Amino acid sequence: MKGKWNFFKNLYKDEQGVSALETAIILIAFVVVAAIFAFTILSAGTTATEQSKEAIYAGLSEVRSSLELRGAVVAQTDGTEVTDVIFSVANAAGGESIDLTAPVSNTLIIDYRDSAQRSANLTWTLTWVVRNDTDDLLEEGELAEITVDVSGLTTPLVENTQFALEIKPAEGGVVVVERTTPAFLDTIIDLR
Repeated sequence: MKGKWNFFKNLYKDEQGVSALETAIILIAFVVVAAIFAFTILSAGTTATEQSKEAIYAGLSEVRSSLELRGAVVAQTDGTEVTDVIFSVANAAGGESIDLTAPVSNTLIIDYRDSAQRSANLTWTLTWVVRNDTDDLLEEGELAEITVDVSGLTTPLVENTQFALEIKPAEGGVVVVERTTPAFLDTIIDLR
């Protein structure tokens, strides 16, 4: 039995150094793996932050180039149906300039819809109320009056009709003008 104990005793003595070496290797392996995971997480975080920043700047660009409705929305009629819808637009506060070149260039598109129909890219004309220069860019401090021709609709715009005009600039948010025609059509109507 004495020989058996000596065997175990020698076996135990020989493994003490190996045990410390193995522990050191395992510890180093854990540190290396943790460093790799940390680097991966930091890289993913940096990429996500960069993508978020791009999305924020794209959103700010959209907002900064938005139109803003200013004043009343007026309808002109021939006594039986609405022929024109007139409203004024300005550049949103601090916004970038918006191209209001004639409708043939399609830089500003105006669509019409009501419960019976939808008509895309209506004809419109532009009158400058306040203009600071000679270009067709709506810039800060300028005011433009837009007259939309709705006389060519499939179903005429008549009394008691709820409708919407979607004003879509080349860049920026869409402005939706929703109004209802009154029960009686005068020549000029302030739509509410």
